[in-house]
Amino acid sequence: MASINTSDIKNGITLKIDEGLFTVIDFQHVKPGKGGAFVRTKLRNARTGAVIERTYNSGEKMEQAIIDKMDTQYLYRDGDEYIFMDQDTFDQIPVSSKSLGDAANFLKETGKAMIIQFQGEVIGVELPASVELRIAETEPGIQGDRVSGARKPATLETGFIVQVPLFVGPDEVIKVDTRTGEYMTRA
Repeated sequence: MASINTSDIKNGITLKIDEGLFTVIDFQHVKPGKGGAFVRTKLRNARTGAVIERTYNSGEKMEQAIIDKMDTQYLYRDGDEYIFMDQDTFDQIPVSSKSLGDAANFLKETGKAMIIQFQGEVIGVELPASVELRIAETEPGIQGDRVSGARKPATLETGFIVQVPLFVGPDEVIKVDTRTGEYMTRA
């Protein structure tokens, strides 16, 4: 592990602190008129996604965690594991559903994903900002009802339920935001 100073903190770097692995979401160097300078940070837990805020004194040292990102393709599900293929070496990588978290709701066979590893352990998966998924089940679309803004539940091919406008029908392909899990548009 590399030891870094508070002046080296940047968005996106991963730190190993007592509570675990955290990625820097936001930071701010503060130099008050009285007293020493400090760095205020907002950190996201790499495993759980929980966000915490920490303040470090200027010049304080911390450990930077070196994480590996691997470009992969989702192949299939095998029980409680999801199998991905490394795009470079074609090795198959099993990932537990616990490590995937909510990303499992948006995985479609042959879909792209970025696997994040720390010391050989999969700690997370990054998906594209949006994915196109087919609606497996919903009430038929109502022609002409485009302005009301009303929504209805729709079950996607992955089993995830999303709220869609009334005019969207079964077997249509829609675009879903993977960060929020919300309907964006028809594909």
